[in-house]
Amino acid sequence: MSQLLKVFSACMIAFLISLLGGCATSGLVDKWYDDTGLTAPLGRILVIAVRKDEVKRRIWEDAFTGELAGRGVAATSSYRLFPGTPPDTNQIAATVKSVGIDGILVIRKLPTEKDQHYKKGGLSIKQDDIYDAEDVPYMKRYWSDYDLVVHPGYVDTQTVVVRAIDVVTTGKNGHVIWSATSRTPDPGSIVDIQKRIAGLVVSELVRRKVIGTKK
Repeated sequence: MSQLLKVFSACMIAFLISLLGGCATSGLVDKWYDDTGLTAPLGRILVIAVRKDEVKRRIWEDAFTGELAGRGVAATSSYRLFPGTPPDTNQIAATVKSVGIDGILVIRKLPTEKDQHYKKGGLSIKQDDIYDAEDVPYMKRYWSDYDLVVHPGYVDTQTVVVRAIDVVTTGKNGHVIWSATSRTPDPGSIVDIQKRIAGLVVSELVRRKVIGTKK
């Protein structure tokens, strides 16, 4: 095998292995829906993120209201009505009557979990440093030897952030009509995570006709 073909083959093998490795992202699990608790799609939703950190609460609520607004839903972040701390049951009941809310979306953080998974190994290419040697033929200075280095797989432990998302109607004494759990391995940017989860949730709500689609 020529030196050029050897290098090309090694690069292709390493590339294919990297594709098989993949990457972890946020996802929804344990999805539940009660199709008997809703007579019409929700049109006015109050979004409540149960967080003590005011900044994180606002980011979470705005991520969901933004996604809902994009679907034509009149969504309101609770911090705009109740700055400081999330509203309690009595405050929510009063707001439902005064503003005309027909649905409430609640985001709650659950205990963090640890998840172990096997991380696939891979290959890398090591170039022999011989092109400066005076006794090496002229052409070989440009086609140095390349060696494949094998990196074995190993068991990796990930931190998984878990959240519960519930949608409740304001009729029928607060009937839960949709619920799911989000799981995010090794979370990075909080803004990216929230947008990702909000997009997944709102897409499911549209699919289940909990909310309507934008006209």
